Amino acid sequence: MEEGRDVDSSFSNSGDDSGGGCFFLDHVGEVLLSRNHHGLSWKCLDCEGTTCLGIRNCENSQTEIKFSDIYAVEFVSYGLVHSPKLGLRHAKECFRERLLNTQEMYRFTVHGFQSSPKEPCLWKLAAFTFGHMDLQTCQTWIDQLNYSLIKEVERPRNLLVFVHPKSGKGNGSKIWETVSKIFIRAKVNTKVIVTERAGHAFDVMASIQNKELHSYDGIIAVGGDGFFNEILNGYLLSRLKVPLPPSPSDSFDSAQSRASSSVAESGDAVHETDQKEHYPLLPDSVQEVMNFRTVNGSCEGIEYPDHPFTGGRPRFGLIPAGSTDAIVMCTTGARDPVTSSLHIILGRKLFLDAMQVVRWKTASTSTIEPYIRYAASFAGYGFYGDVISESEKYRWMGPKRYDYVGTKIFLKHRSYEAEVTYEEAESENSKASLHLRSKTWPFRNTSRSEKILCRANCSICNSKVGGNIVSTTPNSCPEKTRWCRTKGRFLSIGAAVMSNRNERAPDGLVVDAHLSDGFLHLILIKDCSRPKYLWHLTELAKRGGEPLNFEFVEYHKTRAFTFTSFGEESVWNLDGEIFEAHQLSAQVLRGLIPLFASGPEI
Repeated sequence: MEEGRDVDSSFSNSGDDSGGGCFFLDHVGEVLLSRNHHGLSWKCLDCEGTTCLGIRNCENSQTEIKFSDIYAVEFVSYGLVHSPKLGLRHAKECFRERLLNTQEMYRFTVHGFQSSPKEPCLWKLAAFTFGHMDLQTCQTWIDQLNYSLIKEVERPRNLLVFVHPKSGKGNGSKIWETVSKIFIRAKVNTKVIVTERAGHAFDVMASIQNKELHSYDGIIAVGGDGFFNEILNGYLLSRLKVPLPPSPSDSFDSAQSRASSSVAESGDAVHETDQKEHYPLLPDSVQEVMNFRTVNGSCEGIEYPDHPFTGGRPRFGLIPAGSTDAIVMCTTGARDPVTSSLHIILGRKLFLDAMQVVRWKTASTSTIEPYIRYAASFAGYGFYGDVISESEKYRWMGPKRYDYVGTKIFLKHRSYEAEVTYEEAESENSKASLHLRSKTWPFRNTSRSEKILCRANCSICNSKVGGNIVSTTPNSCPEKTRWCRTKGRFLSIGAAVMSNRNERAPDGLVVDAHLSDGFLHLILIKDCSRPKYLWHLTELAKRGGEPLNFEFVEYHKTRAFTFTSFGEESVWNLDGEIFEAHQLSAQVLRGLIPLFASGPEI
């Protein structure tokens, strides 16, 4: 075996391809290892020809790894480097030759990941152990590789971690205990807070000083969507200052009444708003500043003293331990704690839209008193609210409670009277014939539109989203705002920020919803018979289904909507948390949440 001559000179900070050295790769054999500005690669010297009986020892083995996919490099002491595994035990001569190559030497391991061939979104831990007879040669490679990893500037070094021990099946602490070893190996410091009560994480995030908060590179939740919502609200409610969406009374004044139809009748007038906005929860001193919006609706250029958003927002991360884990499914593509941990450690980054929800009244007789909450994935009323409310009685059942309670609520078949107004997006104008499509089956529409799915490096999400854009509110161009109104009885009302894929709905509520497109996806399920509603739910539960393709389903892309209930009331489900409201408004805040993720590989 060669001794890796002039290894020091093989490394160059110029980014050019470097020379290499001969090493033994554990369970593979002798390789020529080289490094360039992209990563490591190796060539199996035993594979230049064929081995005994024509079998190649390193066939189908990985031969390169990018620096962006390496999370740790470590020295693993002096020990055995194993020879390649042989397929034929009776090849005695070849076996004796391989035994000579199984020997003790100095070793270092490169830790990274491999994507599953069948599930590219699922990342598996991978380790490549290289051996060399010279200790200094190993140490030189380790130092240079670690130097290359340090230059990966987006990677976190200090994290604040919240662990929900009772989340999902009650294994939040066990999941963190498992993945924490990866963080330790990657030399990521973590301050861990195991929550002891409901609202514990919210209180910590609301009270933590900005100076301490900025000492962390990210905030991590080990739990479900509801736990992530709690942490997000604790952070945002005391820090984020943006205009509130119009109240139901404001939007009603400018809404175009359409009874229960979402199709513009000929001769309908377009009502446009042109009033000064007022934000009851904000000091008068910032009212004038808040009323100024840029053309694209961003908050660019608006600054507040001691406001963390002006100096950069912390990234958030989510390690799944919940009952549905829809946010993780949509942002990484896999409901897997190891995959999510690697996204965090490797510094993957994307921006998520958020929904600001303002409750104006808790009951019809209540006084107007705005109360703000934020949701990262979904807000639902009626069926969705009844399920989350009733399931609180059956927490002892774990995630199975949703199937049991969902069946009960379906059989009760409750509908609720409500009025919804929504801002009509530009794309809605071009789809005015949403319900005027040809039919071949009763209650179904046959037209199909091309669907662009959200994925890693999504062009739709990456357009006009960056570090300076905090939100896109519906009031950015008030003179062009058009509001539409629909009133009736609804089985459910849903507003999705993302597709919300999960195990019960593999394509999500809206298959082509994007993580950061600046839209809410408003889904109104009008009162219908049980068989029709069951058909809708069945389509929702299967891959490739068309749950929105029914005449009793209204679907609108919007930037804001308002809601007012009449008579018997349900509750709202905000990312798995109960939210009572008689009147509320909601608006999308585009790209508000920086997240440790890269999007699903499709």
